[in-house]
This record gives sequence, C-alpha cells and structure tokens, in this order.
Amino acid sequence: MSEPLFREPEAPVADRVRDLLSRMTLTEKVGQVNQRMYGWDAYERTPSGHRLTDAFREEVAAFDGMGALYGLQRADPWSGVTAETGIGAADGARVSDAVQRHVVENTRLGIPVLLVEEMPHGLQALDGTVLPVNLAVGATWNPELYEEAACLAAAELRARGGHVALVSALDLVRDPRWGRAEECFGEDPYLAARFTEALVRGVQGPAGDRIGPDRAAVVLKHFAGQGATVGGRNSAATELGARELHEIHLVAALAGVRAGAAGVMAAYNEFDGLPCAASHRLLTGILREEWGYEGLVMADGLAVDRLVRLTGDPVAAGALALRAGTDLGLWDDCYPRLAEAVRRELVDEATLDTAVGRVLALKFRLGLFEHPYASGRAPGRGADPGRLERLSERVARESVTLLEHDGVTLPLVGRRVGTVAVIGPNADSVPQQIGDYTAPQRPGLGSSVLAGVRAGAPGGTRVTYARGSGLVGADRSGVPGAVAVAAAADVAVLVLGGSSAREPDTRFDANGAAVVASGNPVGMTCGEGVDLAELALPEAQSALLDAVVATGTPVVVVLVQGRPHALGDLTGRAAAVLSAWYPGPWGGRAVADVLFGAAEPRGRLPVSVPRSAAQLPVFYNGKDHGYRGYVDQPATPRHPFGHGLSYSTVEYGAPRLTRAAVAVDRFGGPAPVECVVRVSNTGDRQVRETVQLYVRRVRGGTSWPRVRELRGFVQVELAPGESAEAAFPLDARTMASFTHAGSWAVEQGEFAIETGPSSRDTRAARLTVTAEPRPAP
Repeated sequence: MSEPLFREPEAPVADRVRDLLSRMTLTEKVGQVNQRMYGWDAYERTPSGHRLTDAFREEVAAFDGMGALYGLQRADPWSGVTAETGIGAADGARVSDAVQRHVVENTRLGIPVLLVEEMPHGLQALDGTVLPVNLAVGATWNPELYEEAACLAAAELRARGGHVALVSALDLVRDPRWGRAEECFGEDPYLAARFTEALVRGVQGPAGDRIGPDRAAVVLKHFAGQGATVGGRNSAATELGARELHEIHLVAALAGVRAGAAGVMAAYNEFDGLPCAASHRLLTGILREEWGYEGLVMADGLAVDRLVRLTGDPVAAGALALRAGTDLGLWDDCYPRLAEAVRRELVDEATLDTAVGRVLALKFRLGLFEHPYASGRAPGRGADPGRLERLSERVARESVTLLEHDGVTLPLVGRRVGTVAVIGPNADSVPQQIGDYTAPQRPGLGSSVLAGVRAGAPGGTRVTYARGSGLVGADRSGVPGAVAVAAAADVAVLVLGGSSAREPDTRFDANGAAVVASGNPVGMTCGEGVDLAELALPEAQSALLDAVVATGTPVVVVLVQGRPHALGDLTGRAAAVLSAWYPGPWGGRAVADVLFGAAEPRGRLPVSVPRSAAQLPVFYNGKDHGYRGYVDQPATPRHPFGHGLSYSTVEYGAPRLTRAAVAVDRFGGPAPVECVVRVSNTGDRQVRETVQLYVRRVRGGTSWPRVRELRGFVQVELAPGESAEAAFPLDARTMASFTHAGSWAVEQGEFAIETGPSSRDTRAARLTVTAEPRPAP
C-alpha cells in the first residue's frame, strides 16, 4: 500500500497540505492553530532527568495533536525556569525529541509539533549564546555581520530541537521612553529594513520552499506600529494614520516579507480602532492581498483574549481574529474554541482550513515529517558556540559609539596613564549589560567593563574600582568613596546607564511584562513593561557624574543602556562619552578594546539622543513644517541619528550626480543616476567610515515631505591619508515615496541628494525628476 500523498517528501508542499487537510477532523484542525501551553509546563526535572508532564499529555490528547509549543527551553524569572529546573544545552535535543516523539506516536495522523522559541538576541535558553541587543546591532550599521550571527544563532536553536525563532525586528524607536526600545534596530525604517532582510537571510537561508536542517523559520515581531504607542507606554494606544503606517512602520515588514520571512506576529496595539490581531485591513488587505504574503501570522501572547472586550464572547473573539487573518494563537482561551465558532457559523470551516494549511505548510518546509527529531542528526555547519561567542563580541565591538571626545584622552595608550579608575553601577555587572529576554547565565561567563579594562590595560597600569551609586534611586552614600578613587587616578572610566536584568522577585503581567511596584521595578530601568517618563540618568547616577567630574581627573563616560538616555551638555566636563547599547556578555572586552585603542570606535547612532524627555519626539525624519523650536531649549537632539566619531578625522567632498535631471519613467529599470562622494582620512589612524545617503524632497510630490530620509549607506576602510569614493545608485527604491494612490512610486519634483557622516552633517546636490524625458545634460 502506497504512502498517502502528504507523506511524499518530493511532492509539492501545496499538494501535501491539501491531502493532509482532507484527512483531518475539525478537532484536529483546531489543534493545529493553537499553542496555548507554556513549554516549560510540558516537562519537569527529576533526579533521574527530564520527564513529560501529565498536563502535556492531556493537551495533546484534547486535540489529537498539537500545532505548536512555545518556550520549551525558555528560562527566565517570568517563566520561573532556573538553571536548576530548566533544560541545558546537553539535554535540549533529547527533551525536544521526547516531546516530538510523544506527539508523532500518540496521535492519529502523526503530525509533528512546531517547537517555537524566543531568539531576540540569541536563543533564550540555558547555555544559549547571547548576542548584543538589536539597538546595538543597529549601531554597527553592518547587516552582513548581523546576518552571519543570526545564521549561527538559528543553527544553535535547531541543534537543540527548536524550529521557529521569534525575533523582534519591525518595531522602531519613535519614543525612547518605551521600555522595549532595546529590541529595535533604531528609529529609521530604511535601516531597520536592511537589518530585517539580513535577519531573514541569516535565520532561514536562501529563499525557497525548504528551510534547511541548520536553519529555522523566523517570525518577525511585531506587525505593526507597536513602537508608536502614545507616551511610550507599552501596549498602549496608537494614533497612526495610514500614511505614517506605510511610510515608517511597514517598511521593514515589507522588506522581511520580500526576503521570505516564514511568519509575522500581530502586535498588541490597534490600528484604526482595531487591535492588529483583529485587523482584516492589515493582516489580509495589506499583508496578503497587496503584498502577496503566503506565510504564517501568529498572535502575540493572550492578544486574542483581549478581543473579548469587543465581542463579549470568547468564541466570537476567536472567530474575529481568524477571519482577520490570524493563523496561530498564543496561550489564549479563544482559539481552542474555534470548533464551536464553526458550528455556530461565526466563521467558515474553509477559513479555518486556510489557517491550518499555513501551519502545515511551515512544517513541511522545515522537513519535520521526514526528519522530526534532532538527536543523532549531524550538527549543521553553523552549530558552533565558540564561533557564535566570537561573533557576539565582534558585534559588541562594532557597536560601541564615540559620541564626544576632546581629541586627546582616548585611546588610553601613547601617554602616561598609570592608574585607571573604573567607577559606576554598570561597571562590574554582566547581567546588567545583556538586556531583556535572556536566560540565567552560568557563573563566570562573560566580561564586565571592569574585567575588560583589567584584562586590556597595558602592563604596569593600575586599575582601581568603586561602584559609587546604585542603578536607581537617590542614595549618595557611595559617592565620596568613588570621588577618592577618581581623584587618585590619571583617568576615570565612569560606567553609567540602565539595566533590563530581571530578578526572581520581579512581578509580571500575564503576558510577561514587568510590573512597576513601589515607584520602580526591581533593579530595572528598561525592558518590556519598563517605560520611563523621565529619560535623564537617575538622581544618584547624576550626582556621581557631577562629583567625579569635579575632581578634575579626565573622565570617560561609558553608557551601558537599552534606550537613549537624555544627556546634559558634557562639553568641557567629560573628556569622552561612549555609548555601549547592551553589548552582551562579552561587551566588557569590547568596550575595553575601544578604550585602549585595540579597536577603533566604529558605531554610529541608530537613534537620536534627546536633550530631555520634554522635547520628544526628536527622531530626525519628522515632517518638514519649518518648526523653529522651543523658546526655553532647542528642539534638536543632543546627538543626531547617524552620528559617531572615530579616533581619526574624515573629510567629505561635495556629492556629485551623473546627471542633474531625469524623467520619472527612467526609474523602471537600472538606476538612471548615480551619486558619488569622495571621502578622505585626514588623520593618523585607520578608520572605517559609514557614509550615509539621504534624500530630501525640496519641491513637488503628493504629500508633505519629511526633513530628510536615509536611503543608503556604505562603509569604507581608509588608511591614514587615504581617500575613496562611495557610490550610490539612485534607483526606484532610493527615490520612491508613498503616494495618495496608496503605492510607492517615484514622483516628479526637485530633490536634494545629501551625503555625510550623520543626519545633521550633510552636503547636497540637486536632482530634478521630470514627468517627460529630457535630453541628458
């Protein structure tokens, strides 16, 4: 007897899906669109090893199958999983296979389960390799490096039996008060789009029907506009119009879809009065009908249950989300009742079949029907924790951004530095530099800034330390001791900033967001649910900064942070200011390499740094209405998007265009115009310069223009005295804007094509785009 068609590995995925759907009961179908169980409830650790729980067995039996299981290997204070109770690297594949084997061998059709894990910046599991947070990744302006790291992280996930990686990529930092700023690549849609493409390529591999055994399916979070909530409050309302949604918040999502992303996660926020999980206009109209997307849409945790406020009924709420285009629930109580919704004719079974088909298609693409188990499989080419650790440190090193410098103090070599004082609440803590969504780290893993300075200091250099203050609060009792340490040193490295480190006694909302208690969350100033009204450094840290500066010792401020803190004017007070967005476990070594000149500062700001929370928003690409600023302070940021200094000096020539005018219809093919700019290293050290291209509409178009928009960047390596030319093709993607017709197109008008080292330091050439062809100049 021949195998059923769905068991034929060479058959087209669509045919296999159709065949399997035709054999399924309504109950089995409902089971495939659910992942209502927390993965850590599926096992328990005993003295003899891990065993599957009765609750897991009952969940599988209830639907004669299981669509997906979330967080089997997750460990953190919210899940309550610790190093003592969780699944380490040595047991990951074995426990995953035990789960899979039970599902395959104890259900009628033997449909494998998708094992879904968080991979926001490395696998969130015990012994998972942690990468710097996305804001640090964005600061590298190096998508190729991130693609390599994402590839290895995916291989690590697959080696432990996981299949689907949930990764934040689509949110933008439009309000730095938002605690999840660290999960964003920055404030700019173009920059986020390039990193989203790199993420999809790295995690999933080449576009196609199949996802290889050392790759994973990626689900991009969050679709869409979650970074635009009012007041920077997590999961709050948004006031997005269709234009802002398309111009800013859908750009990275469209790039991810075109790169082949397997899934997207519908965000908590609403658009046009409906939460994203219930928005037919967003999930079906835009995503599927306009973009042609065929992948999976997953709800965020408990998001479908929130819809009961609209429907008054959990069965109707599930039907509402399913009709809108949400394929897979997460932990909710509504999707398990979809069979009732079908019987009550609240949703057609054909609509359910469509969602089930997308879940099954992903399982076929991953090869789970042929190879459901991880144990015994040869490790993929990327499953190398040592290589991934080195890449994590490299990302950290390239993300360190020099914001201010007196031109003398750094690097800390070549002049007499007998004693370096390392001071501050972020100086000697690895947990405080790794960000949110991380598992407990093994003791001794990683390097704090203090450890990095001690290891990287030249022989004969004395390194002293004082904490000086707590991370939060107003206690100044440690300041005098820190002042004494600073006064006795030749230079003070003052490590300030924030922390997203969650403690065992941190309280959480049902969806995992931290809960603020007694005015402050426990030890946290950033992370999911940790939104701030005030962006200045906490009182004790500010007092510590003032006191150490007052000693007269040259001070290098290092900000370890997950969001841009509002900075006062440190000109003439601090010799240098560096930003090290949560740089991961080995970030201390990376910071030390930059301090001592073993590495050049290469980072560039992926987000504008405000002067105060009162002046928000300060993102660089707002609408160009000619606003003149406040009376009491400038409206401009302290440091602009794209800014970053080096230990050398770089000069830019004026941009040159290969032609000054071009017709609109020329943008349908190869780039009709090229912009070229000459860049010269006029200093005495090697430099890697990030050359940025901005487009500013001066006249014409169907909507009010933005101040300027990033539309390209390249990195050039320059030896001392060397010059090079950076070339940018001005093609349709570079020049397009979102029109009133609801599509992206190149419109006629006059444009300033700008190049420079930041969004605030550019030179321009004019380009006229005409409706009719003109002779070439």
